[in-house]
Order: sequence, then C-alpha cells, then structure tokens
Amino acid sequence: MTNISTTGHKPDLDTLVSFQSVCKWFGHFQALQDINLSVKQGERVVVCGPSGSGKSTMIRCVNQLENHQQGTIHVCGREVYGNMKQLEQVRREVGMVFQSFNLFPHMSILQNVTLAPMRNSKLPAAEASDIAMHYLERVQIADQASKFPSQLSGGQQQRLCIARTIAVEPDIILMDEPCSALDPIATAAIEELILELKKDFTVVIVTHSMSQAARVSDYTGFMYIGRLVEFGETDKIFSDPELELTKRYITGRFG
Repeated sequence: MTNISTTGHKPDLDTLVSFQSVCKWFGHFQALQDINLSVKQGERVVVCGPSGSGKSTMIRCVNQLENHQQGTIHVCGREVYGNMKQLEQVRREVGMVFQSFNLFPHMSILQNVTLAPMRNSKLPAAEASDIAMHYLERVQIADQASKFPSQLSGGQQQRLCIARTIAVEPDIILMDEPCSALDPIATAAIEELILELKKDFTVVIVTHSMSQAARVSDYTGFMYIGRLVEFGETDKIFSDPELELTKRYITGRFG
C-alpha cells in the first residue's frame, strides 16, 4: 500500500520512491513544504492540484531536475542528493515523460527511440534498434517507424515519447501532465497505454485533471500551496475525502 509516512528511516525494499520531510525553495518562495510520501512497486500514483501547487516540482526532484534543499529522497534504496555516481544510476532507473514532446525532429521515429538504449545502456546500434522496434510495437506506432516526428499527430508524438522512455526499461516512469496538449480521443489512448504499462512499470503522474486521476490511478494525492494535503486510495479520495479542501477540489467548488 502506498502511504504518507512521517518517519525518517530508509524505505523498505518494496518502496521505489520515498520522500521524507522534503522541502524546496525558489528564493524566498517555498515550493514544497514537508513532503512525506512513498510509492511502491507496481503502483499507479497520481498527484493532482491547481497550477502552482508544487506537484511538478515534486516529481522533478526525484531525478534531481530540481534540487530539494531539505529532507531526503530515496529511489530504489539510493539517496538521490549529493552523490553524482548515485544520481547517474537513479536517472537510469527513472524515466520521465514531459508535457512538451522534446523529440529530435531530424531523426526518424525509430532513431528517436534507438538513441536511448544506445546512450543509456551502451548497446550496439543493431541491438538497440531491435529494442526500439519492440517498444514502438508496444505503444502501437511501429508502422510509423520510418517517418519523422512532425508527421505524427500529437497523441502519436506522446506515444513516441513514452516508447523512448520505456526503451531503457526504467523501474519508475514519471509523467508530468502527459495529456495536457492532447484532444479527448488522444488522451483516452494515452490513458489506456498507462493502464497497460502497469504490468511492468511503476507510474507516477502529475495532472490538474481530477477525472484523469479517477480513471488511471490506484492512489491519488492532492497538493495545494506546496503541501501534500491528502493522500490515499483513489476510490476513497473521490468518495469520502477526509478534508473539506480536498472535497471542494474534486467536486469543482475550489477557488
């Protein structure tokens, strides 16, 4: 079970990501306030909340795209701060799918995915290409492999980003607003893919969409002004939240 934990001990072996009293500042502004959270293997966790609540900052601290200044974060049992060798290993274990597609426009779709296992796993080009095709098939765009990213729809481009992320076989996939630029049909396809990925990956998703959280997550956290206000099983959060602030947000009476 995923849970909020206030203890400072090293997480158990089933815990892939652990935040313990994590704080983050941008100048005088405190973006994260005493975050305590653990995510275990095979779970789908959604963190939602209004814009500016700190949810993207929180997941960017996992692989140190943002540096936290207080508390500890462990990934697969390793503390992520202050040890570059540890951080390199963490970044191999943590895949990231961004809101913007960040693709290589002058490379083919196959080349976009092949590059990841070549660089991260130091595989020869032929072996990396075979792996890339496998994951393009998994996200259902293998028939587009010879095309370029600009020839794909937005939903297909996000599938390509997911294929590139999972091609290095990370333990955890972080997704930062993966559907915010997509239409409802493309969003539904990505959500279906997220559900399918649970068989092999632990997935943590940031979104402002409560309806998306309800559809794809096992556990949901609600963030507001840098705090993880409430966290629990998704069914419980949506049917019987403990706090009035959470209830107002999920029922659209927030603000």
